[in-house]
Amino acid sequence: MTEAAPDTPSSVIDTTRPHPARLYDWYLGGKDNYPVDEELGRKLLAVAPGIPLAARQNRAFMHRSTRWLAERGVRQYLDIGTGIPTEPNLHRIAQESVPGARVVYCDNDPIVLAHAGALLDSTPEGSVDFVQADARDTDTIIERAAKTLDFGEPVALSLIALLHFLSDEDGAGALVDRLVSALAPGSYLTLSNLTGDFAPKDMASGVTGFYKSGAMTMELRDRARFTAFFDGLELVAPGVVVLEDWHPELGEVVPAGEGTFSAGYAAIARKP
Repeated sequence: MTEAAPDTPSSVIDTTRPHPARLYDWYLGGKDNYPVDEELGRKLLAVAPGIPLAARQNRAFMHRSTRWLAERGVRQYLDIGTGIPTEPNLHRIAQESVPGARVVYCDNDPIVLAHAGALLDSTPEGSVDFVQADARDTDTIIERAAKTLDFGEPVALSLIALLHFLSDEDGAGALVDRLVSALAPGSYLTLSNLTGDFAPKDMASGVTGFYKSGAMTMELRDRARFTAFFDGLELVAPGVVVLEDWHPELGEVVPAGEGTFSAGYAAIARKP
């Protein structure tokens, strides 16, 4: 089942300002973006040509982390900051191992919603729904996701490549805490976040500056600040590592390669 809730906040696509989901699509070579997104994307590539590599690393981590969870029998998934769908989507990977898996996607860009009905199809045994909401509106997300997910049972919460668009001052930590508090014991939290730990200092400042010029936040967290999101949870092996080092045996790995560097951290933790 695929369902886009009718009480979405807006169906108007704002083409005057860049949007993270459409920038990500542009980095991956997609066509669901606008000149304003490409303009900012090209400015960013001028200072950090490895950004498309980082996008691919995040996408590959999503594939491997979902496969790891599904192989352990996880049947419910809440993916916030979904982005424009690209094959294979999270639910396809989960339902390969668990045909009855239920998945709720959440994003705030109407262009993502426009693709949801066509692309987010499910197995007959499972269910796939879409919630259009801002990630910071945690109560709305939980309430509407509960139409498909049973929060009395374990859920895999995925915030991949999302938190670097929220600063600590904007409540990134509180957002994670609120969402995790709604999960049953045995649930999992999957995170990735871009970092400047391995980048030249001027490159990192250039990236954050250009995102700010597009009225967006880019919070390049170091390892300690990223790890803090998992306080109170049990990190699963191999713990906090760079994107390409998280269980490379489970699928495609996009290595940093010569002349580039690791762009982000990744981890999964279990709620005791």
